[in-house]
Amino acid sequence: MPDAAHPRQRIGGAAGLIGIATFGSRIFGLVRDQVQAAYFGTGPQFEAFVVATRIPTLLRELFAEGAMSAAFVPTLTRTLTKGGKEAAWRLASQVINGLLLITGVVVALGWLFAKPLTVLVVDDKFLSVPGELDLTVWLTRMNLPFLTLIAVAAACMGIQNALRRFFVPASAPAMYNVVFILSTIVFYEVFSRAGVVPITALSVGMLGGGLAQLLVQIPGLRAEGYRHQWRLDFRDPALREVMFLMGPGTIGAAAAQINLLVNTWLATHELGAASALRYAFTLMYLPIGIFGVSVATASIPELARQAAEGAHAAMVATLSWGVRLMMVLSIPSIVGLMVLAHPIVELIFQRGRFDALSTDMTAPALLCYAPGIIGYSIVKIVSPTFYALSEPRTPVIVSLLTIGVNLILNLWLNALFGFRGLALGTAIAAIVNAGLLMFLISRRLGGGDFTRVSTTFVKTCVASAAMAVAAYYSHRWLKSVFPDPSDLHRALSVFGSIGIAMAVLALSAQLLHIDEFKVAMSRLTGRLRRTQGT
Repeated sequence: MPDAAHPRQRIGGAAGLIGIATFGSRIFGLVRDQVQAAYFGTGPQFEAFVVATRIPTLLRELFAEGAMSAAFVPTLTRTLTKGGKEAAWRLASQVINGLLLITGVVVALGWLFAKPLTVLVVDDKFLSVPGELDLTVWLTRMNLPFLTLIAVAAACMGIQNALRRFFVPASAPAMYNVVFILSTIVFYEVFSRAGVVPITALSVGMLGGGLAQLLVQIPGLRAEGYRHQWRLDFRDPALREVMFLMGPGTIGAAAAQINLLVNTWLATHELGAASALRYAFTLMYLPIGIFGVSVATASIPELARQAAEGAHAAMVATLSWGVRLMMVLSIPSIVGLMVLAHPIVELIFQRGRFDALSTDMTAPALLCYAPGIIGYSIVKIVSPTFYALSEPRTPVIVSLLTIGVNLILNLWLNALFGFRGLALGTAIAAIVNAGLLMFLISRRLGGGDFTRVSTTFVKTCVASAAMAVAAYYSHRWLKSVFPDPSDLHRALSVFGSIGIAMAVLALSAQLLHIDEFKVAMSRLTGRLRRTQGT
């Protein structure tokens, strides 16, 4: 469709820019996790930290990166389109003030009830470890103020995304990771010498990183003319619209986080399992963060503008393009992580206190998590589309249904496969969620371009299968060429096999005429060339 060409170019270009920024952030994120793994492995202290981050993460999803973001960006985009910057600044200020008020109260309550909440989400085996409960409660209380910092940072990211300013907000998490890494290295030694539990360094890094992620965005906002207003008027129609959209979204996010709490409880049946799942999820989320979030972040403002104009045919074209772009990036990532799960975990984490046993626990969890990449990625673009249409109830109902499926699957699969079943159940539920949302949004918009989407899916699966064969056999061959267990030889084997696999994927995409893959690569390489030239 001719009218979709311009938005498609904007989305492709913005997604490439966001992808580059996010890739840098994720690399620092991997380094952060490598540092954590080297210092703490999957031992009791890190188990305590994983559980202690569960409650702040639950609250963050409610007030920062989940329902608030889905409700705020489309509403702010409509306000900006119809009322200009002055109206948008007024709304943004009120949303930030509301977040400060709500998260401040929640943090205070969290401090008071940290112990009973911790007992609620862990197993008796976890509690039987001497000092584990007290350490977890202490870390939970330290981590809670992170909620306020990341909520305001997420609102600042939403403001800039609505203005089509993508690079700085996409780069902001890199500051979080850098500060986290430095804090871990410095304060581990400081706390060890001072007699403080060393794992406290991670909580210090969390708080310092959250503050850095917020502060790095302020200059960009001021350059756009944003000046914060200390006002909060619940009668404001735009603010009430955000609250209206957040209501159902908060219910869905709360249900999802309850599901994660159940998973945490199930994982603590086996010592080290919660840590292994944490490391595996981090690796699984890497392509989602780079590809899924990039495409969704670039698409949502465009979809919101088209929804405000009632241009449903253009929305179908934009949504179809975004989903197809995600597919050609996500499916090869799934296959690559499944085939090379063990060598990737071994290369990235196996050093210091993260030993071969930790690798043997984490790699199968990664293999089971990997299929969920496509589900998580598609949901990130389809779910906000309903919010752009001011219909938040549909994704919430689907989310609640999916959570029920996830709970049943996890209870069943955990009994069959242990904690690995939790990863597999989560992945299957993510795919179910995406499938239901795709079906319902196509009915809402009067079409879903399913022929093109299905064709791209099948072609990408075929190309990825060829890539999988190349990855498996090339890694076996390179392992025989570089048999030494050093980091250098591991890196040569892993990156060499990835390079060969990517070459086979590119050739297969060329033979199968996967146009979306060509566009994705051209956008990425074009951005890289321009970045290198500046």
